[in-house]
Amino acid sequence: MGVEIERKFLVRDDRWRTLGQGILLRQGYLSSHPDRVVRVRIEGDEATLTIKGRTQGATRSEWEYPIPMTDARELLGDLCERPIIEKYRYRIQHNGMTWELDEFLGDNAGLVVAEIELEREEQSFSKPDWLGVEVTGDARYYNANLLRHPYTQW
Repeated sequence: MGVEIERKFLVRDDRWRTLGQGILLRQGYLSSHPDRVVRVRIEGDEATLTIKGRTQGATRSEWEYPIPMTDARELLGDLCERPIIEKYRYRIQHNGMTWELDEFLGDNAGLVVAEIELEREEQSFSKPDWLGVEVTGDARYYNANLLRHPYTQW
């Protein structure tokens, strides 16, 4: 079983924009139930199917598998819940760790979230100066919840 340990933060300003180039992600959910999220994602020329369990603190079980691009397009087009989540992802290095910033589009436009994956929940890390308030435990910021309760409608 895979495990994902992730901390999530809002972004305070635009200083991060000069630090990396974004890539478009399109993702949809075959299941957005909190106990079992099943996601299809296209990122550039790669496609994945990801299964995640319920979040406990900053940890959840996770399995991820590459799938053919044609399958991913069909799943996004025909089977995934609506709307499809679209965002630009930026990978930014800071003090030896990779931050992933997601700039959301569509009904979630205006939302920018930064995530860092850790090896253990209590692991320390350096926070960039453009980082804002932590939202790790706030379910409103889970991608699977943003399809039902978009940021622009809060």
